[in-house]
Amino acid sequence: MYWDDGVESNVYVQSLGTAFASNFNFTGKAQITKDLSAGYVLHVEAITSDTYTTSQDRPVGPGVFSGVPNSLQVVYSYWYLQSEQYGRVSVGQLSPADDSAVVALDSSGTLPAAYWVAYDVFGFKVRGNFAANDSLIWGNAGSCRGYGGGPGDCNGVPLNVVRYDTPTLHGFSASVSWGDDDNAAVAGRYINTHGDFTLKGVVTYSETTNSAKGAPPQGNLKYTQASIYTQHNPSGWFAQGVWARLDQSPNPQDNPVTNTWYFKSGVRLGLTSIGKTIPYGEVLKAYDGALLINDGGTPLNPLDDTARVLKGSETTFWGFGVVQEIDAAAMSVWLRYRDHDVDLPGIETKGLSTVVFGAFINF
Repeated sequence: MYWDDGVESNVYVQSLGTAFASNFNFTGKAQITKDLSAGYVLHVEAITSDTYTTSQDRPVGPGVFSGVPNSLQVVYSYWYLQSEQYGRVSVGQLSPADDSAVVALDSSGTLPAAYWVAYDVFGFKVRGNFAANDSLIWGNAGSCRGYGGGPGDCNGVPLNVVRYDTPTLHGFSASVSWGDDDNAAVAGRYINTHGDFTLKGVVTYSETTNSAKGAPPQGNLKYTQASIYTQHNPSGWFAQGVWARLDQSPNPQDNPVTNTWYFKSGVRLGLTSIGKTIPYGEVLKAYDGALLINDGGTPLNPLDDTARVLKGSETTFWGFGVVQEIDAAAMSVWLRYRDHDVDLPGIETKGLSTVVFGAFINF
């Protein structure tokens, strides 16, 4: 990844970060009756340099969960009971109902290269004439306020939860979860084919009372998102649109409601025999979402930092690229450009641009 923040530039070699990191799984399943089975999933990631935690001053980022680079971290560890007739109940460390719900719709082949989380520059500082002790990272330019993810996919971290997934009926399915510390989520999905088109949709809602996740004292942080994905199968054209809203109650700091929009479109072309060639473009807009951190307490101690959401802030990410699938190796390679800008009331900022070449292999 080549990056230029208007003051400094450099080239990093890094991994894609959690959720796309190199991983291995242990799974087991036993049939109890003709319809009922029980199983266990252990998903472990091997993190070298986590892209979510790299920055201008840290080219090798520690794992989000492990806290150190070049480490193993457990992402999922849960057991389940599954019935074809009644659905599936899962218990342990796993995704809440709305985690990656929008991401899961995307079957374009461009997902590792581009989706609506600013994963490759998440921890990078925004350059600008900030007031003393104030700072902003690009992952907070359209913020989830500590609720995981950012700018999109809030509530995007596996938790200790109990989750129920319904069977699929005529393309419709639903999920609901509850976990500590009072994290509740629900999601409804639709996936089906209509003529030459594949149509997918999802609507989710979640809330938390956990102050460590950004909830206000004695209140809730609430997150709603909706997305539609469509693909014309004969031509390969695809498009995805996403909207999300983040709010809280009560609101002692008068933080504004944050609205985030994302759109991506492209086409899967059969230009070569090795696999599909997929050019695409993307744009993200987040309004009233910039979360400034003030280090007015003990220097370098984040425990006494304070944060506020800037009303009137506007964040824009846009980019384009091309993905080449290599079917014989179950591999994708891509080249991508992305531009990051944030407008803050009364603060002059510099944009950040990146050029990324990457590869992803499934086996």
